[in-house]
Amino acid sequence: MTDRIDVLGVGFDSVTIDEAIARGMTLMAEKRAAYVVTPNPEIVMLAREDAALLNAVEGAALVLPDGVGIVKGARILGTPLKEKVPGIDFAQGLFAKMAESGKTLFLLGAKPGVADAAAEALKARFPGLAVCGTNDGYFQDNAPDIEKINAAAPDLLLVCLGAPKQELWMQENASKLNAGLMAGLGGSLDVFAGVTERAPEGWQKLGLEWLYRLLKEPSRAKRMSNLPKFGFAVIGKRIKG
Repeated sequence: MTDRIDVLGVGFDSVTIDEAIARGMTLMAEKRAAYVVTPNPEIVMLAREDAALLNAVEGAALVLPDGVGIVKGARILGTPLKEKVPGIDFAQGLFAKMAESGKTLFLLGAKPGVADAAAEALKARFPGLAVCGTNDGYFQDNAPDIEKINAAAPDLLLVCLGAPKQELWMQENASKLNAGLMAGLGGSLDVFAGVTERAPEGWQKLGLEWLYRLLKEPSRAKRMSNLPKFGFAVIGKRIKG
């Protein structure tokens, strides 16, 4: 990949959604359990205070700008990114490509039963996509889960444990896994399973998915406080040059 674009200390790959999907398929074919991360402004602010998370993000084979805030921040800093690449759209692009050749998918994360429901929904939506295994995210010991994943040997492993747990998990376990590619995708399994509703397309186009989620889940208000902090940090860095 080309040199990454620095946004408050976190490097992002400047790619379009189509370029990201193509790169993801190439990484998948290499079968080295490389991993993809999709930081939003909240994760950027966490990474500024958590060296382990920052290290995990830097170790990713692909760092995608998940959210309009990252794209706007990069533009303000004078180093624009091509476009936002939401993790969930990246994943769905991979699913469509994988379905064409019967590649396999393993779903890890969410509450018990959610990954199973997501698997059924994805198989119906992407005929030809083979889901070779699922596991919820409520595990204490990695060993049985890694054994289960390795037995399935998926082409793509979705790791949906939430940040920063999923980024740290992928970095820590990459060398132990028999998988083509991993992608950390937060609450995506809930969306695929129909447990959580994604923002309507109009909200997405306006860059207001975060507001839609906040209205639906007021408990996210504390976490959302990182959004204005991110904005002020970007403006402060721009002023300082």
